[in-house]
Amino acid sequence: MPTKRRWLPVVSALIKRENTYLIGKRPEGKSYAGYWELPGGKIEHSDPSPEAALKRELEEELGIQATIGPIQWATTHHYKKELSQVTILLLIYLVQYWEGAPKPLHHTELKWATPDEMRKLILLEANQEFLKKL
Repeated sequence: MPTKRRWLPVVSALIKRENTYLIGKRPEGKSYAGYWELPGGKIEHSDPSPEAALKRELEEELGIQATIGPIQWATTHHYKKELSQVTILLLIYLVQYWEGAPKPLHHTELKWATPDEMRKLILLEANQEFLKKL
């Protein structure tokens, strides 16, 4: 049986508070459950831009209204599953200003962590690559 491959454009936020960054723990029932990740998600066809997609995702996942800052990193990452391969195009933006207190609406837990603290956690592979840059 041939392997199915697809591309997904994804945006993530590097939400910064002093020298810490906000990460969320993926819930049970989702792929990579229990892994930590930067908040964000898929760019939908209806999103007018990657920045608009990230603003929408942060409202859905955290309940905050964020000002999306400059892009910090862009990369591709390949995830392989049994019968499919997913390649994500990941765009990570800096977020330093937002309204509202972040709430775990789509994660089981949120945590403010330094880069060193994040290195000790199980992060999604694509996020681990970016962590080397911090």
